[in-house]
Amino acid sequence: MTACIVGWAHTPFGKLEDPDIESLFGRVARAAIEDAGIEADDVDGAFVGVFNGGFTKQDFFASLLLQTIPELRFKPTTRYENACATGTAAIHGAMDFLAAKRGRFALVVGAEKMTATPGAQVGDILLSASHRRTEGDIPAGFAGVFGRIAEAYFQRHGDQSDALAAIAAKNHRNGVANPYAQMRKDLGFAFCRAESEKNPFVAPPLKRTDCSLVSDGAAALILTDEETARSMAKAVRFRAAVHATDMMPIASRDIIRFEGARAAWSRALADANLTLADLNLVETHDCFTVAELIEYEAMGLAPEGQGARAALEGWTTKDGRLPVNPSGGLKSKGHPIGATGVSMHVLAAMQLTGQAGDMQLPKADRAGVFNMGGAAVANYCSILERLG
Repeated sequence: MTACIVGWAHTPFGKLEDPDIESLFGRVARAAIEDAGIEADDVDGAFVGVFNGGFTKQDFFASLLLQTIPELRFKPTTRYENACATGTAAIHGAMDFLAAKRGRFALVVGAEKMTATPGAQVGDILLSASHRRTEGDIPAGFAGVFGRIAEAYFQRHGDQSDALAAIAAKNHRNGVANPYAQMRKDLGFAFCRAESEKNPFVAPPLKRTDCSLVSDGAAALILTDEETARSMAKAVRFRAAVHATDMMPIASRDIIRFEGARAAWSRALADANLTLADLNLVETHDCFTVAELIEYEAMGLAPEGQGARAALEGWTTKDGRLPVNPSGGLKSKGHPIGATGVSMHVLAAMQLTGQAGDMQLPKADRAGVFNMGGAAVANYCSILERLG
């Protein structure tokens, strides 16, 4: 059974006035149902992605969806959590539900409310996505974990500060065209490259422009089977959907190789019977610029240690060999944890159906989506194509 995306909805990301997760659900759940052209009562099951981890005292979010969609009462709703890959974990739950023929339409909602939490507390909550016993004392929280990854990469392959600045500048430039993006400002390479009062080091060698934003936001999808999707107004098919989990402690593996990401990409392309050259765009998990750099190598765009070439030679710009994060990525768009994976799939589906507005690429037939939880611990790779 092949799952297809047939409807979606997306809030702006940023510091939103919505007081809680429940109200964020309200902005996207019914809107996605309406976008698919179905009735709320047609939804057979719902799959909710919320990381939380202490951002709010409320938990048990799956049942709160009924406050927004009362038609879901007595139908199965389940909450998923897998660190920063929480949203895609919920998508996989929905796909399994459809594959088991337990229903015909599944609603997936991802959301997070982060900005009401003090900054230091946000950092500590996010550190929960790393191995507390061995990494809990790393300064600067989760940024510190990726700062260590960047340091290790630089030690092995040389100082790549120019490449990191190029990635940040590209994603901020792309984000200008994204109506959902938290920061719609072209910062430029020079600003991203230089340490300054407005761009200080957060976790050397990472500066503020190397780190994704603290955000509120939500996104939602409607999934169905391919046979049903062929009668819908629009449809994007999962040609592959792979999940590969790696060891959590960074000391347990060669952390700068992102081996779990490599496994996910390799298996997804093999399952889809495609190569990377068959894709027209990739939405990848740039929680930090060094993550996108290493992901170029994990996906096979550049050889190991040469990811900088992809950034510096323009391979990943909108008019390059393989546009990466034409949405602006997490760097510009924002990163409300539970919403991120759902958002990435929405934005890829918009490209594939020609509905990406000012973000639209001239050719968008197939897309890759890579969503990562922790430091390449939970690795999800999707290959999407427009259903012909």
